[in-house]
Amino acid sequence: MHKLAYDDITSAEARVTGHVRPVTVAPVEPRAGQTHQVWLALEYMQHTGSFKARGARNFVQAHRDAGTLPDAGVTIASGGNAGLACAWAAQQQGVPATVFLPTSAPQVKVARLRGLGADVRLVGAEYAEALAACEEFAADTGALASHAYDHPLIAAGAGTLLEEIRARVPDLDTVVVAVGGGGLFAGVATAAEWHGIRTVAAEPVGCRALNAGLEAGRPVDVTVDSVAADSLGARRVSRMALTVAQREHACSVLVADEEIVRARRALWDQRRVAVEHGAATALAALTSRDGYRPRDGERVCVVLCGANTDPSDLA
Repeated sequence: MHKLAYDDITSAEARVTGHVRPVTVAPVEPRAGQTHQVWLALEYMQHTGSFKARGARNFVQAHRDAGTLPDAGVTIASGGNAGLACAWAAQQQGVPATVFLPTSAPQVKVARLRGLGADVRLVGAEYAEALAACEEFAADTGALASHAYDHPLIAAGAGTLLEEIRARVPDLDTVVVAVGGGGLFAGVATAAEWHGIRTVAAEPVGCRALNAGLEAGRPVDVTVDSVAADSLGARRVSRMALTVAQREHACSVLVADEEIVRARRALWDQRRVAVEHGAATALAALTSRDGYRPRDGERVCVVLCGANTDPSDLA
C-alpha cells in the first residue's frame, strides 16, 4: 500500500493548479456568546459540483505525463460525484470515460454524466457491485481503472484543497470534512497534519465506515443506511484513510440523519446554498448536540464538498 505523504500533495498541486477552480472561503457570523470562528469552504462550486475534480485531474494528468493513459480511456465505479469528475477529466484530455453506477444513483448525476459524454452503465444496488463490473470492464478493454476514493493520486488531489483553505484562513486550527470511503479525508488530513492542523472526520451514523474501522483497528464492512448514502455510502473505508485517522491530529464524529437534514436546510434558509446531504454532514458535525466542540478562540473551516443534489425538497 502506498503511504500518502505531503510530497504527494505538493506534486498534485503542480498538476491541478490552473485546471481546477480555487476554493472560495466564507466566514460564518458568530452566534451570541460564541468564542470560536468558523468558515465555510465552498468547494461545491468546483468543476462538476464537488471536490472530486481535484483527484480526477491529478489522476488523469499523472498518467498522461507518464505515458500510461490508454486510448481506451478511463473507467470508474462511482455513486456519482467521482464518476462526474472522472468524465470531466477524461474529456479535458480527449479520451473516453466509462462510468459504472449503482441503480440507486440520483438521476441528476446520471444526466450530468451523459452530458459530459460518458458511457454510463447502471449495475447493482450498491457501490460494491458497480465496482466489480468496472473491474471486469477494465480487464476486458484495457481501460485505465480509476477509483472513487482508494488511490493515492485521487487522495492527493483532494488534499490540494487544504492548501488553498490554509492560504485563505491563516492560523487555521481545524478542518471538518465528511467521510465516505476516505479519499477527501486522507488527502486533507495528510496535508493538515503537515501544518499542525486537526482534521475532524464527520460521518452519518448509518454510514460509519471510518469510525467502525477505527474501532476494529482495520477496515471492516459496514451497513449503509443514511440520507447521505448517495455520496457517503462506501461499505468499507480505505486502509490509506484509516492509517491517517489513527494518528493524533484526527478525530471521528458521528451525526444522525436528522441533524444532517437540519444542517442542509439551515444552509438553504440562511444562505441560499443547496448542497448534498453528504456536504451537510460536515456542518452537522459542528451543529449537532453530540458533535465536535471547538475550543475558545479555535479557527475552524467546514468543507462543503458537493452540490450534485435535487434541491426541490428545499423549496
